[in-house]
Amino acid sequence: MEQAQGDRVMEWDLAVMGLGYVGMPIVREAIRNGLRVVGVDVNAERVDRLNAGTSHVDDVSDAEVTALLRQRFHATTDARVLASTDTVIICVPTPLDQDRSPDLSAVTSAAETVADHLRADTLVVLESTTWPGTTEEVVLPLLQKSGLTAGIDFHLAYSPERIDPGNLVYGVRNTPKIVGGLTPACLDRATAFYGKFVEQVVPVRGTREAEMAKLLENTYRQINIALVNEIAILCDELAIDVWDTITAAATKPFGYQAFRPGPGVGGHCIPIDPSYLSHRVRRLGHQFQFADLAQQINDRMPEYVANRAVRLLHRHGRCITGASVMLLGVTYKPDIADSRESPAEPLARRLRTAGARVGYFDPLLDGWKADGVPVRRAADLDEALETADLAILLQPHRAFDLDAIVASGTLVLDTRGVLSPAERIDRL
Repeated sequence: MEQAQGDRVMEWDLAVMGLGYVGMPIVREAIRNGLRVVGVDVNAERVDRLNAGTSHVDDVSDAEVTALLRQRFHATTDARVLASTDTVIICVPTPLDQDRSPDLSAVTSAAETVADHLRADTLVVLESTTWPGTTEEVVLPLLQKSGLTAGIDFHLAYSPERIDPGNLVYGVRNTPKIVGGLTPACLDRATAFYGKFVEQVVPVRGTREAEMAKLLENTYRQINIALVNEIAILCDELAIDVWDTITAAATKPFGYQAFRPGPGVGGHCIPIDPSYLSHRVRRLGHQFQFADLAQQINDRMPEYVANRAVRLLHRHGRCITGASVMLLGVTYKPDIADSRESPAEPLARRLRTAGARVGYFDPLLDGWKADGVPVRRAADLDEALETADLAILLQPHRAFDLDAIVASGTLVLDTRGVLSPAERIDRL
């Protein structure tokens, strides 16, 4: 079955399944390099908005979507287009369930859909982050229900996404692309494909090594963030400036990489990916102690920030009960309109439990909820500072005037160490 546009029949070089923060940058880069790309997503509203030229992804603007449409990009919910493409990339979400176990339902659904439309000589690549072995143990059997054999009739590979939303330096083209194939022929096919629009392709021994590489990258970050968060707590108790300490340590030209503390970790990678590795290790009868401990430390940071807020208010003769506490920047990272797994939510919960009246200001979010309950939004930064007994800076968006925050006279707890020290400024 082929996708028709008007009276013409289209053949596609690439179909991208999952048009989110990973899928859309891939679409853009592939089209820039002359590939004919169709996007497949189960979210009909998202598909309609894309086809109307409206982006839902920070890193891809409306103007860029419009330009992609002019170059024959098309988004659809109709999976039959998969039968008319040379390559399929699966980059659907892989969240955790309520028990913090991997939820691969989107991956299995996508693989089943591909199998229904798989044709000979197609390359299928999984990019969704998952536990080592998923490509071989989960995706492969589902694809082979098509009657085709991987490595003979079609090619199968794994290539972990390395998208960093908001990064203005590194994108799809200039970030090295790890690729692991089910067979040597699969690896060759996948390497040649990514080489069309990525500057450096990094082949590895197999799909498990590629899957593990992604988890290693983010587990490394999770553990080092946890280390510096615990160091920050200890420095506070020892009356040591943790920010000055980190700056000094970072002058060592070898053997040290600077990580900085914060109110916790958020987003789609660091709080989630190490849990995929822990899940796999538990199946072997072991415990991934480093990752589990790091998760505990980072999960504890919102409570610690809440306690520091209480201390700061008390130091200035105020009580948390009934106090107006304004959260500045509630997304999971600066300059990104994405609040997934943001530590702002558990922080708001703890402040509410302590009796505070919690509000927020974030220029990137018109509405925000904590535990399903809407949080009052200040109209602008001035209102947020004027109405707050205490402001907690969680994300230093470029849109924030940091000098104005310091000069406002409002009590501020700076969890990112970006404000100049002042009498009413307390840094984590």
